[in-house]
Amino acid sequence: MRAVKLERETKETRVECELNLDGEGKSAVDTGIGFFNHMLELLAFHSGMNLYIDANGDLDVDDHHTIEDCGILIGQALRKALGSRAGIARYGSFTLPMDEVLASVNLDISGRPYLVFNCEFQRDQIGMMATEMVEEFMRAFAVNAGITLHVNVHYGKNDHHKAEAIFKALGRALKEAVRVSGDQIPSSKGMLE
Repeated sequence: MRAVKLERETKETRVECELNLDGEGKSAVDTGIGFFNHMLELLAFHSGMNLYIDANGDLDVDDHHTIEDCGILIGQALRKALGSRAGIARYGSFTLPMDEVLASVNLDISGRPYLVFNCEFQRDQIGMMATEMVEEFMRAFAVNAGITLHVNVHYGKNDHHKAEAIFKALGRALKEAVRVSGDQIPSSKGMLE
């Protein structure tokens, strides 16, 4: 079973994460940030992974540490749950329409972390979540998962729709990339690290 349980505790946050790559898209998420909870629930649903997150952070300061540390821990959980990566599809790509927004997420579970993020938000916040934290979450997740991640919002006006389209497309791309289709390491090098 490709499932892990991890914890991370700093002076700023305490986060617990359980991730099952072969789940049914179920989630239980409590970060203290309503809109971020919603985004992680969408990520779980559209990836087909089961995700449990319990986070307590210094929200009296702002949302940065909590969201970033969730990205770090979910990324680490994904990396650990994949193990040797034998048999995975490796690449994932999804373009998702959400009303007037069109967003694409392309990723490579390569062991080489990199983030390209192209999305302009008009608002500073969606609910209690700073819009700049969408990119910060993606960076923390990509670096700690060891994936190359390209996020592009091609067009759109509504910032809620932009963020939602990104997280849904990420889930769909991950679902494709972690799918087991054989038993070989999907690299001509014979390893993905």
